[in-house]
Amino acid sequence: MTSDDWPAVRAIYEQGIATGDATFETAVPSWEAWDAAHLSEHRMVAVQLGRVVGWVAAGPVSGRCVYRGVVEHSVYVDAEARGRGVGRALLESLIASTEAAGIWTIEAGIFPENTASLALHERCGFRRVGVRERLGEHGGRWRDVVLVERRSS
Repeated sequence: MTSDDWPAVRAIYEQGIATGDATFETAVPSWEAWDAAHLSEHRMVAVQLGRVVGWVAAGPVSGRCVYRGVVEHSVYVDAEARGRGVGRALLESLIASTEAAGIWTIEAGIFPENTASLALHERCGFRRVGVRERLGEHGGRWRDVVLVERRSS
């Protein structure tokens, strides 16, 4: 993923925000802010027929050296491309890139209502660690978040 992909990535991110079940975010940040928060070697786009139809990106969970092998990720698929294996391909690419880099844990927080994302992550070897109850307020209500992780073997 490069800055050239940002307009399509931003549009897909906006679709996710609009669902109300993909993120606590209410607006897409600027490319500069987003770029600074994500590791350049662990961000990818899926392209079909010359069009970006999905993206995945990971960022560090902490600046502390003991967590150097732990990343948090996001994966988003364009509404028209969902259910066609795009999310799985993106997650498998992320797993391959993080494994090659010596990262030992990939994690994500997913709203329990986002059953498609939970199922996708389980198919890709993620396990549910637990539920963080009432983790944050979103849209005027408190939301739970399911913590999932995948550990290197």
